[in-house]
Amino acid sequence: MKKFYPFLLTTAALAVCFVIPTASQAGNPDRAGSAGAGQLLINPWAQSNGLAGTNMATVRGLESVFLNAAGLSFVKKNELAFANTQYLSGSGISINTVGFATTIGDGSVLGLSVMSMGFGDIPITTEFLPEGGIGSFSPSFSNIGVTYAKAFSNSIYGGITLRIVGESISNVRASGVCFDAGITYISGEDERLKFGISLRNVGAPMRYAGDGLTVSATPQGSPTTLTMLQRSERYELPSLVNIGFGYELYKSTSTAATLTGQFVSNSFTKDTFGGGLELGVTDILVLRAGYVWESGLGNEEEVTTAFTGPAAGFTLNIPANSDGGVIGINYSYRTTNPFDGNHSIGIHLTL
Repeated sequence: MKKFYPFLLTTAALAVCFVIPTASQAGNPDRAGSAGAGQLLINPWAQSNGLAGTNMATVRGLESVFLNAAGLSFVKKNELAFANTQYLSGSGISINTVGFATTIGDGSVLGLSVMSMGFGDIPITTEFLPEGGIGSFSPSFSNIGVTYAKAFSNSIYGGITLRIVGESISNVRASGVCFDAGITYISGEDERLKFGISLRNVGAPMRYAGDGLTVSATPQGSPTTLTMLQRSERYELPSLVNIGFGYELYKSTSTAATLTGQFVSNSFTKDTFGGGLELGVTDILVLRAGYVWESGLGNEEEVTTAFTGPAAGFTLNIPANSDGGVIGINYSYRTTNPFDGNHSIGIHLTL
């Protein structure tokens, strides 16, 4: 187990080095909108969206591959999950996500997750045909993540995700690779207090390329048509550091109440703060709500992200077998400004 400690220390050190220079500046609002691969900032899972994503220190199972990879180490045997999100309701954007995780011995868990965004058919328009009528195109964004997580002790858990990112818009494409790393630490009486830190979306810049960046022209007085390939500018990934805590206010055999909180240090927007409360009413029903705040909230000219404000959701857990297997049905709603929020519904199966 000692050979993994350098990994934990390195992750923590990188996160601290990332936070210190940005926290003093309250994020980087002047760079808002200049990063690419914005899909990496979208939480596609229903459970954690119900807490506005503030449960990075308490997240467990497949949903942890987005917030904190260390949470995957709590998978006991196998877990399968699917989720669909109607993103920015009214925009016509849909997100589908599927994931699978399994134990591989010695407290280790391996997981695979796939997220795909569909934008529908968008009419092709030109300078001379602004109303379209010459066809349509369908942008597609996706990412595939492979996560390895391990329980190093009863109180220290770690995980890392390697993610392949792809985007295509008409006949231009971009692809890249990034990684996430996270740590969860559990302490306190009856292990009620939890801390987490994760470093996300760290990777080399991406660049679009393809036939859509070519221009054909015939020089004046020349019978030859020339084709010129334009090179797009590189764009950085939206890296961030997420620090959070969780505390079990109450816990019994069938009910529980957990308080969550987090701070997110962003490279390309303002820093955000959030908190949430999760109530396990019975073994079957779990209710949750959360809130995310950034400075200037309420002033449309100062807000740098649509994902602030309240969120809420619930989970229905249905026993699947006598060995503790569960089928969970999840729903969440997260407010956004503009548009009419995100609706997420998901199903997870644990065996």
